Amino acid sequence: MIKTGSQILVDALIREGAEYVFGIPGGVVLPLFDVLFESPIKFILTRHEQGAGHAADGYARATGKVGVCLATSGPGATNLTTAIATAFMDSIPIVAITGQVKTFLIGNDAFQEADIIGITRPITKHSYLVKDVKDLARIVKEAFFIANTGRRGPVLIDLPVDVTMEKCEEVIPAEVELPGYKPRYEGNIRQIKHAAEVINSSKQPVVYTGGGIITSECSKELLGLSEKGNLPVTTTLMGLGGFPEDHNLSLGMLGMHGTAYANFAVTESDVLIAIGARFDDRVTGKLDEFAPHAKIIHIDIDPSSIGKTVRVDIPVVGDAKNILQELNKYIHFVERKEWLDKIRLWKEKNPLSYNNSGNVIKPQYVIEQICDAAKGNAIITTEVGQNQMWAAQYFTFTQPRTFLSSGGLGTMGYGFPAAIGAQLGCPDKLVVDIAGDGSIQMNIQELSTVARLNIPVKIAILNNGYLGMVRQWQELFYNRRYSGVNLNGNPDFVKLAEAYGAKGFLVEKKEDVRPTIEKAFAIKGPVIMDFRIDPTENVFPMVPAGQAIHRMIGTMA
Repeated sequence: MIKTGSQILVDALIREGAEYVFGIPGGVVLPLFDVLFESPIKFILTRHEQGAGHAADGYARATGKVGVCLATSGPGATNLTTAIATAFMDSIPIVAITGQVKTFLIGNDAFQEADIIGITRPITKHSYLVKDVKDLARIVKEAFFIANTGRRGPVLIDLPVDVTMEKCEEVIPAEVELPGYKPRYEGNIRQIKHAAEVINSSKQPVVYTGGGIITSECSKELLGLSEKGNLPVTTTLMGLGGFPEDHNLSLGMLGMHGTAYANFAVTESDVLIAIGARFDDRVTGKLDEFAPHAKIIHIDIDPSSIGKTVRVDIPVVGDAKNILQELNKYIHFVERKEWLDKIRLWKEKNPLSYNNSGNVIKPQYVIEQICDAAKGNAIITTEVGQNQMWAAQYFTFTQPRTFLSSGGLGTMGYGFPAAIGAQLGCPDKLVVDIAGDGSIQMNIQELSTVARLNIPVKIAILNNGYLGMVRQWQELFYNRRYSGVNLNGNPDFVKLAEAYGAKGFLVEKKEDVRPTIEKAFAIKGPVIMDFRIDPTENVFPMVPAGQAIHRMIGTMA
């Protein structure tokens, strides 16, 4: 059948199962929008392209599917870059489609021309500049395949406007053929058996898991490994929800703002089993004091991640789900009473705690009440900063794909648009964005999106009047020289919500926290809750930058 490039693109998106496309129209993508007008794909008009990219990212994290965003050429495309980089750093599968000027104008500084391929090359898994309409169906199929296989990540398709209007006979490829791209899914059996022997003979093992557990859908296999081998488990920020935090073998999160007992356990471990984690600097701290006595087993689908940061004794390349299924065959139960008793004492001596006396609202208390009111059954998105860390520490995550946050890039403004994507992808779920009063203002214009479409996300603003994490660092390490962190001039968030057509609540008393949360959760629409929290509260424990992870501030030990 003869079709235009626009028709070929939209039909290809439908074949790939795209439910939503997030974005903003513009001149060179108008032919696409003309076809989308009658398409079953739902186009979600955001108020900024960065919001569109984060919404596609949130949709992908919450559903496990590929998220799709669309922007016009020039500034539309460049506005996507932060969202693309966010997805790249956290290995999230999105396909970003950008309009481009006519092919014969590329390189001539035409109106709204930008070399988006060049700009995004370091932050995409792969990118395509479509020059021939005959290639378009194949390119879309390849883009989705690349984005959602191996180590996941964003793929960009740059589409000149003349290509979208050209016509050709549509040729639908039967399968993807990429000779140079062959992710390894099955782990080496000898390495797996060797790993099992080392684990079985260990006295002080720790399982350290990252976002790969979520991506690989192997939470069940991880639980099986832990229980079968009697192995304590710690997770990274990206791994939260991959292992139930209410389990007796859970150590919670490790690293800069991790639990003291997780950091102590990793430091004193004799075997560290890393699964789908990349030994990020916020996890390792001072490298030469990270797990200094441990043999390190590293399971990861990305061979370039193995040995990149720390020495690895037993590398196993492949998909975590497949490898754990095989590994579990050779793991047996070991009592390890002395080790687990030691961890139990650490937990008793250094629990996550805060001073909740007095009438001032503590941010940790707000998180606890959100968790309790939601019965732990919610998708939590966060911005970046103190709000992110308090959410990670005080919400009890028991299921995968329920904690969505920018880990690698640390992108302020991520949580709210990500919540939009998550809510659309999981319409029956409660979705709550834990925000700071600084970070929420990075993409607060998306209030228009949620109000217009009645997307029922709930926003809990932990309002302390500061860029809180920066203020914390200035307090602890810069002699309280508070420079550029006071947010004087914050808007009235309740009035702002109402101006956009959403509900808003101001909470200034501790006794009003829980009733307000329950009231907000009962509303079938978007709600902002503005919690005026203690402006002096800090996130503890904390590992100072460059220090070993067992040298924390804010612990009893």
